[in-house]
Amino acid sequence: MASAPNATNLPLFYKDLMPLNSRDHVNYKSRSTDQATWLVGAHAVPLTAEEFIHAGRHYPIVFAAADQPVPLALMGLNEGVNVFVDDEGKLLNAATYIPAYARRYPFMLAKLQPDTEELSLCFDPTTDLVGEMDEGNALFENDEPTEITKGMLDFCRNFEEAGIRTQQFVDELNKHGLLMDGEVSINQPGFDQPFVYRGFKMVDGEKFRELRGDVLRSMNQSGMLALIFAHLTSLDLISDVFARQVQSGKGPVKLEDLQPAG
Repeated sequence: MASAPNATNLPLFYKDLMPLNSRDHVNYKSRSTDQATWLVGAHAVPLTAEEFIHAGRHYPIVFAAADQPVPLALMGLNEGVNVFVDDEGKLLNAATYIPAYARRYPFMLAKLQPDTEELSLCFDPTTDLVGEMDEGNALFENDEPTEITKGMLDFCRNFEEAGIRTQQFVDELNKHGLLMDGEVSINQPGFDQPFVYRGFKMVDGEKFRELRGDVLRSMNQSGMLALIFAHLTSLDLISDVFARQVQSGKGPVKLEDLQPAG
């Protein structure tokens, strides 16, 4: 899930990336906030497989409709809608689980050179969470990284390692042909026809039930079964997200991705 720091291929949330170093950022500090402005309008956030159990209690978990599907936590059903935060990025429910992808911002590990596998700790210089400021936690002390910086580096390393395991999980799903194009039909009072949401992938329940016993046993031993069940169970929350959009005045008639079944 690492990306090279260039302005043309920046990952979700990041407007720019700059390598963190003690020479240029010796006086920099980082501060925390309860307003995750980067989440405002983010309807789908990447998720690692190890987060499925926790995230699946709050969000529908789907897979991106791409050649290399990435698990996503659905925070809204169309572009520009996130029903879990307000307009300032504050959680509407403080108990809501936030994916690690979003929690690492404004930091991330990235390749400084495309011809190397080495990853360096970088940050988004456009954020107001990092910089020369009066308040906050120092990132360097005596030209050495502080515990805050070391902690963020460890967090980002763990995230990258979780990303590798997640890709292995998705590869295993593809190996057994378990991912299919998803479709969810939602009935809304006042409309004669249901609204249908498409444009994602999900585990094919029928093919899953037809797996050989030895494959299921292997998946159970590896922990895959629990992840698949967490994903399938979480899909019931799509109707909950839809209802939140309706209550906030952002659906269903304003949703471009939801169309009456014909």
